[in-house]
Amino acid sequence: MSLRIPEVRQKTDDELATMLDERARERLNLRFRQATGELENTARAREARREIARIKTVLNERAKGS
Repeated sequence: MSLRIPEVRQKTDDELATMLDERARERLNLRFRQATGELENTARAREARREIARIKTVLNERAKGS
């Protein structure tokens, strides 16, 4: 399931920081699994990367006061 921007905007900054950390760890794990040939769902790596980008986008918007 993909994470949507409206869902991300409803979260607090602390929740977003936690989510960002979780997604970064997941992405690292997915990269290792893909390199060793264990990863079956390669689309999940792309999805994790995009979720990280969405979270960072919202955090940067808030930091800039938009």
